[in-house]
Amino acid sequence: MSRSLFKPLLALMLALALGPQGARAELLVLSYHDIRDDVAAKGDPDAYAVSTANFAQHLDWLQANDYRPVSVQAVLDARAGRRALPERAVLLTFDDGLRSAYTRAFPLLRAYGFPALVAPVTRWLELPAGEVVPYGPRDFTAEDFLTWAQLREMHDSGLVEIASHSHDLHRGVPGNPAGSQTPAAVTRIWSAQGGYEGDAAWRARIDADLAASSSLIERHTGRAPRVIVWPYAAYNRAANDIAHARGMILSFDLEGRSQEADLGQQGQTEAGKESLASLARLLMHRNPDVRDFAGELHRDLSRDGVRAIQLDLDYVYDPDPAQTERNLDLLVQRIHDIGPSHVFLQAFADPDGDGAADALYFPNRHLPMRADLFGRVAWQLRTRARVRVFAWLPVLGYKLADPALQGELRIAATDPREIPRLDPGDVRTRAIVGEIYADLARHAHFDGLLFHDDAYLRDDEIPHYGDGIPAQRTAALVEFTHALKAAAEQWRPRLVTARNLFARPVLEPESEAWFAQRLDAFLAAYDFTALMAMPQLEQAADPERWMQALVAGVAATPGGLERTLFELQTVDWNRRQPIAPDVLKAQVRALVAAGVRHLGYYPDDFIGDQPPLPAAREAMSAREFPYLER
Repeated sequence: MSRSLFKPLLALMLALALGPQGARAELLVLSYHDIRDDVAAKGDPDAYAVSTANFAQHLDWLQANDYRPVSVQAVLDARAGRRALPERAVLLTFDDGLRSAYTRAFPLLRAYGFPALVAPVTRWLELPAGEVVPYGPRDFTAEDFLTWAQLREMHDSGLVEIASHSHDLHRGVPGNPAGSQTPAAVTRIWSAQGGYEGDAAWRARIDADLAASSSLIERHTGRAPRVIVWPYAAYNRAANDIAHARGMILSFDLEGRSQEADLGQQGQTEAGKESLASLARLLMHRNPDVRDFAGELHRDLSRDGVRAIQLDLDYVYDPDPAQTERNLDLLVQRIHDIGPSHVFLQAFADPDGDGAADALYFPNRHLPMRADLFGRVAWQLRTRARVRVFAWLPVLGYKLADPALQGELRIAATDPREIPRLDPGDVRTRAIVGEIYADLARHAHFDGLLFHDDAYLRDDEIPHYGDGIPAQRTAALVEFTHALKAAAEQWRPRLVTARNLFARPVLEPESEAWFAQRLDAFLAAYDFTALMAMPQLEQAADPERWMQALVAGVAATPGGLERTLFELQTVDWNRRQPIAPDVLKAQVRALVAAGVRHLGYYPDDFIGDQPPLPAAREAMSAREFPYLER
């Protein structure tokens, strides 16, 4: 089975807490777009089109394998705790309002008795004569979209629920001073005259769009939509609140990063309202036949390995904007050629190399902005290089614009070589850093957070923190990072988390007292632990034996190898020279042979080609065939 079958960022299913008694069932939500008779078996110009024959085979396979088709009402009932979903529940969805939902999909839905959700972009259903919508390999006209009469017929059948896919949010808008086009629903529009759109203007724009869409659907079908399907899976908590106020009490995205969703009693808020958490869907991509379809549904996603490259935006930034552009193009091309699964992208500027943020690469309330660069680079990497981007940001290491406040909050370290950090026990630190994370998420699109290696405390620093007990100090810093994630998730939902961990707490567990870090605590707290597997940095006399001991320590910890990313170094900072490519490749081979699933390296010098591209690709490519595609 081809692993390029579906978008790699999408998860397979959601395990859902359902029903008044807390019974559990699975809900599989499938996302389709165009259904056509003439789709090529492989390599069709429209990667999101599925052939009619393959779609029929999907329905046949689901029915033969005891999947139970459910309606939107059944999902709403489960979310409200009224009735549990059946085992192996499946819901079909069709995005954009393409005419094939009526001419090709609807007859098969009736034949098999499968309910479905159809989500049109209402503006596209009312295209003026001569206007087109750029859609995949060609421009679509009004003839490619549903008519209101067809939509009404599907609605009246009782088999199809009509959702909003927005009125006019299925497009990009200027998202930064460079003019990058990013999803309209979550972007603060940039203009040279007014700068970034304010929160109030953004909310008013989203509300007006959803109001227009809802009004049109109600006028033509007799019922206002109860569901919002966010274009490009781009939404946030505030957008869901706006949709909920318009009667859209259920929302869908595409990115199933969690194995749990809020349904049933666990999904209700304190006020008794249904949870607004969006439900994930599996995107049908590259026309899967029934073998591909079945294979993907049975694939264990937990076995997929991460290949990550940690990148310095300081290498991209240049005072000359033209040079920044050239650097960005070099970076994106190199990441595309290497083919990792993830990029950990620096969101802060550290020109003096002391590990603390002197400035940030996004608009914010507390530090200078060196350049409005992070959001643009992250979007380019996600869309052009096809990688997941984690924002790499300090937890405590900030040099605030207010020097007096910096002096009040700074940890009084006894060793001047320590990273300058703020006191995590001061409520002002918590508020400031939380606002920095919220500002990052408000202005950029990314998939996860990498908490920097500045999140540590020596045993003689703030001795009262965590009552001076090592395990409690570790737990307190973990809780601090959870608060930062929550601040970011106001604007960027479903964030995956990783946190850097020094090697010594693995090799010498008693050193928790010197770092306030512990592997098992990190495994319980984060999706991934990014372990600094850097023998040269630690000046190990025998790097190979040192690495073997590190692997053994992780393997001895329950769940260690499943969720620990071994991050290698590509530069020997003590000797100030690159690690030899053969050494890097040998380390990767040895780690994989020892059972390590997740690997990364830092840094990547894309300007100086270090590590050399062939070695970087061999070490970090997530492709099945890790060589350049010609």
